[in-house]
Amino acid sequence: EVRLVESGGGLVQPGGSLRLSCTYSGFTHEDDALGWVRQAPGQDTEGVACTSWSWSRTFYEDSVRGRFTISVDGAKNTLYLQMNNLQPDDTSLSTCVAGEDSCRGARFYYGLEWGQGTPVTVPA
Repeated sequence: EVRLVESGGGLVQPGGSLRLSCTYSGFTHEDDALGWVRQAPGQDTEGVACTSWSWSRTFYEDSVRGRFTISVDGAKNTLYLQMNNLQPDDTSLSTCVAGEDSCRGARFYYGLEWGQGTPVTVPA
Protein backbone atom coordinates (compact mmCIF):
# COMPACT_ATOMS: atom_id res chain seq x y z
CA GLU A 1 0.00 0.00 0.00
CA VAL A 2 1.40 3.34 -1.06
CA ARG A 3 1.48 5.89 1.77
CA LEU A 4 2.30 9.55 1.24
CA VAL A 5 2.69 12.39 3.74
CA GLU A 6 3.38 15.91 2.50
CA SER A 7 4.86 18.88 4.30
CA GLY A 8 6.52 22.20 3.53
CA GLY A 9 3.71 24.27 2.12
CA GLY A 10 3.09 27.78 3.30
CA LEU A 11 2.83 31.43 2.43
CA VAL A 12 5.61 33.11 0.46
CA GLN A 13 5.91 36.43 -1.32
CA PRO A 14 6.26 36.57 -5.10
CA GLY A 15 9.76 35.58 -6.09
CA GLY A 16 10.23 33.48 -2.99
CA SER A 17 10.92 29.78 -2.64
CA LEU A 18 9.52 26.74 -0.89
CA ARG A 19 10.59 23.12 -0.73
CA LEU A 20 7.81 20.59 -0.46
CA SER A 21 8.54 17.18 1.01
CA CYS A 22 6.68 13.91 0.70
CA THR A 23 7.66 10.89 2.73
CA TYR A 24 6.58 7.71 1.04
CA SER A 25 6.32 3.98 1.60
CA GLY A 26 4.85 0.99 -0.14
CA PHE A 27 7.00 1.01 -3.27
CA THR A 28 7.75 -2.55 -4.27
CA HIS A 29 8.00 -2.29 -8.06
CA GLU A 30 10.69 -0.61 -10.08
CA ASP A 31 8.15 0.83 -12.48
CA ASP A 32 6.58 3.00 -9.76
CA ALA A 33 6.59 6.76 -10.11
CA LEU A 34 6.40 9.79 -7.82
CA GLY A 35 5.07 13.21 -8.63
CA TRP A 36 3.34 16.39 -7.63
CA VAL A 37 -0.02 17.73 -8.70
CA ARG A 38 -1.77 20.92 -7.74
CA GLN A 39 -5.19 22.48 -7.86
CA ALA A 40 -5.67 26.22 -7.87
CA PRO A 41 -8.94 27.77 -6.68
CA GLY A 42 -11.61 27.15 -9.27
CA GLN A 43 -9.25 25.21 -11.52
CA ASP A 44 -8.82 21.60 -12.52
CA THR A 45 -6.06 19.39 -11.21
CA GLU A 46 -2.74 20.07 -12.91
CA GLY A 47 0.18 17.71 -13.15
CA VAL A 48 3.23 19.66 -12.01
CA ALA A 49 6.15 17.26 -12.16
CA CYS A 50 6.93 13.58 -11.89
CA THR A 51 9.82 11.17 -11.81
CA SER A 52 10.02 7.43 -12.19
CA TRP A 53 11.14 5.11 -9.42
CA SER A 54 14.44 4.68 -11.17
CA TRP A 55 14.62 8.42 -11.98
CA SER A 56 14.95 7.57 -15.61
CA ARG A 57 11.94 9.68 -16.62
CA THR A 58 10.95 13.18 -15.57
CA PHE A 59 8.21 15.54 -16.62
CA TYR A 60 7.60 19.20 -15.85
CA GLU A 61 4.52 21.19 -16.68
CA ASP A 62 5.44 24.08 -18.96
CA SER A 63 4.64 26.84 -16.48
CA VAL A 64 7.01 25.43 -13.83
CA ARG A 65 9.85 24.18 -15.98
CA GLY A 66 13.01 26.02 -15.03
CA ARG A 67 11.57 27.14 -11.70
CA PHE A 68 10.68 23.86 -10.01
CA THR A 69 12.86 20.81 -9.49
CA ILE A 70 11.65 17.36 -8.48
CA SER A 71 14.06 15.08 -6.67
CA VAL A 72 14.13 11.95 -4.53
CA ASP A 73 16.24 11.01 -1.52
CA GLY A 74 16.01 7.24 -1.52
CA ALA A 75 17.78 6.88 1.82
CA LYS A 76 15.07 8.97 3.48
CA ASN A 77 12.17 7.73 1.34
CA THR A 78 11.37 11.34 0.60
CA LEU A 79 10.26 13.13 -2.54
CA TYR A 80 10.94 16.84 -2.87
CA LEU A 81 9.71 19.69 -4.98
CA GLN A 82 11.96 22.71 -4.87
CA MET A 83 9.92 25.69 -6.01
CA ASN A 84 11.73 28.90 -6.90
CA ASN A 85 10.49 32.25 -8.14
CA LEU A 86 6.99 31.54 -6.95
CA GLN A 87 4.22 33.65 -8.41
CA PRO A 88 0.56 34.24 -7.52
CA ASP A 89 -0.51 31.77 -10.22
CA ASP A 90 1.28 29.08 -8.22
CA THR A 91 -1.21 29.40 -5.38
CA SER A 92 -2.73 25.96 -5.02
CA LEU A 93 -3.08 22.84 -2.96
CA SER A 94 -0.04 20.73 -3.85
CA THR A 95 -0.31 16.99 -3.48
CA CYS A 96 2.17 14.16 -3.72
CA VAL A 97 1.13 11.25 -5.94
CA ALA A 98 2.66 7.83 -6.45
CA GLY A 99 2.02 4.49 -8.03
CA GLU A 100 2.52 2.60 -11.24
CA ASP A 101 4.84 4.49 -13.53
CA SER A 102 2.92 6.79 -15.86
CA CYS A 103 5.44 9.63 -15.91
CA ARG A 104 5.28 10.40 -19.60
CA GLY A 105 3.14 13.52 -19.83
CA ALA A 106 0.77 15.95 -18.18
CA ARG A 107 -1.77 13.32 -17.16
CA PHE A 108 0.75 11.17 -15.30
CA TYR A 109 -1.27 11.37 -12.09
CA TYR A 110 -4.27 9.46 -13.41
CA GLY A 111 -4.75 6.30 -11.40
CA LEU A 112 -2.06 7.09 -8.83
CA GLU A 113 -2.37 7.27 -5.06
CA TRP A 114 -2.66 10.74 -3.54
CA GLY A 115 -1.51 12.24 -0.28
CA GLN A 116 -3.43 14.79 1.74
CA GLY A 117 -1.89 17.85 0.14
CA THR A 118 -0.11 20.91 1.45
CA PRO A 119 -1.17 24.44 0.54
CA VAL A 120 1.06 26.90 -1.29
CA THR A 121 -0.03 30.52 -1.15
CA VAL A 122 1.63 33.35 -3.06
CA PRO A 123 -0.23 36.64 -2.63
CA ALA A 124 -0.58 39.09 -5.47
